[in-house]
Amino acid sequence: MALARLGSRALLGLDAPPVQVEVHLAGGLPSFSIVGLAETEVREARDRVRSALLNSGFEFPSARRIVVNLAPADLPKESARYDLPIALGVLAAAGALPAAALAGHEFAGELSLSGELRGVRGALAMACALARDAPQRRFVLAAASAPEAALGAPGRVLGVADLVSAVAYLRGERDAASLTPAPAPVAETQPGPDLAEVRGQLTAKRALEIAAAGGHHLLLRGPPGCGKSMLAQRLPALLPPLRADDALCSAALLGLAGQFDPARWTAPPLRSPHHGASAAALIGGGCEGIK
Repeated sequence: MALARLGSRALLGLDAPPVQVEVHLAGGLPSFSIVGLAETEVREARDRVRSALLNSGFEFPSARRIVVNLAPADLPKESARYDLPIALGVLAAAGALPAAALAGHEFAGELSLSGELRGVRGALAMACALARDAPQRRFVLAAASAPEAALGAPGRVLGVADLVSAVAYLRGERDAASLTPAPAPVAETQPGPDLAEVRGQLTAKRALEIAAAGGHHLLLRGPPGCGKSMLAQRLPALLPPLRADDALCSAALLGLAGQFDPARWTAPPLRSPHHGASAAALIGGGCEGIK
């Protein structure tokens, strides 16, 4: 067939709206264009996809006019996560993949020039959105991102190491069980700063214990060097593990920043901004409307 359609996801903060990748092969002067409000790293997929297909042993339709549309067109598209769906769409449009095999799946992954798949940020956010919007679909992405995504869509995530493995699965040459990621490691309490290490500071330690036990907010204020940061670093050790919903939200935020650790995904996070950070740097905002 000359037209192939398959699903992927964009990222808008923690939200991951669906994106339909359409690939059309037509006659005319040879070209490879990507449309649909694509950022620079998405448009650069043309060179990555071409090299990955050739180095993986597949035929690239270099004599055809290739048009890739990322719909909806008014949704910004960024990152190299569309490399895998674009490559698979080219193969399907050229007849090298059965179109029916693409149905019921969504894809994300950055391709190297050799055809290997690299992990992408925001895998957990995309998996959570897929589990919410289309729980019957499977999510195929790079093996490096599969354990993170499996937390948001258990049993629906398939991790592939390279383009050859993804094509073999879609052709029915590999079973889904061989691609299902292993369960994420059980979150264990790792040794960290302990409040028992602090000598003195009896009033402040008592305040931390009360705030942790009652779930209260806490404001530490004082001159530099009085122990505010030292005490704050020991507060997470007093807190219980996060609830499932809170842990997923926290892990998704860390995944967007590339700091997700599956072994600590239920641990209360600790952020240490610079002491000179402004209010806008801490909570966002700007000077619009300020007189």
